[in-house]
Amino acid sequence: MSTRFVILRHGETEWNVASRIQGHTDSELTPKGRMQAEALGKRMTRETFDVLVSSDLGRAYNTAGSVASRTGHPIVKDARLRERSFGVAEGLTYGELDHQYPDAFSRVRETDPDFEIPGGESRRQFQDRVRGAFESLAAEHFGKRVVIVCHGGVLAALYRVMHGIAVGAPHPIPIANASFNAVAYDGASWTTELWGDTGHLAAGALLEEA
Repeated sequence: MSTRFVILRHGETEWNVASRIQGHTDSELTPKGRMQAEALGKRMTRETFDVLVSSDLGRAYNTAGSVASRTGHPIVKDARLRERSFGVAEGLTYGELDHQYPDAFSRVRETDPDFEIPGGESRRQFQDRVRGAFESLAAEHFGKRVVIVCHGGVLAALYRVMHGIAVGAPHPIPIANASFNAVAYDGASWTTELWGDTGHLAAGALLEEA
């Protein structure tokens, strides 16, 4: 028996559009992002699940609200599902981040997985947090179906865990805003049921970490 997860990325935000690093800093959902959240809410009325858990950051929590308002599930906040903290780099564009902190993050070259931006998390620390959160939730809700609303970086970190991809290795992972992802964990191994589905959306922007 496995714990099954449906993992939803939050809707598009103002800083997603501007290609700015959000991390633990919040940015409002755009009008398009609010429509995406509503589309997720509608889709989830067709799904059966037991628990609704969300990152406590506003962009995820507000997206989860669109699900909760339609399905009647209370939202359980979980800070372990926050995006990676980028410390003093939050608010920078991706280009500025690459110039000032080239080892922090890259989709095209090897980076130091233990490099920490001042006030932030290294990629390894972040991935360990994400792994621990999902394994803990799987044990707590063993045999159930859990809906998680979180962030692109959380999904990317979990994808790396599931597929054994090195923390610092360049590996572009397409993760659309408001995408629907379904996986299962039996306590030892992960299974992908569906990844990156946006059939409920007209379009979606792809960003791994934001």
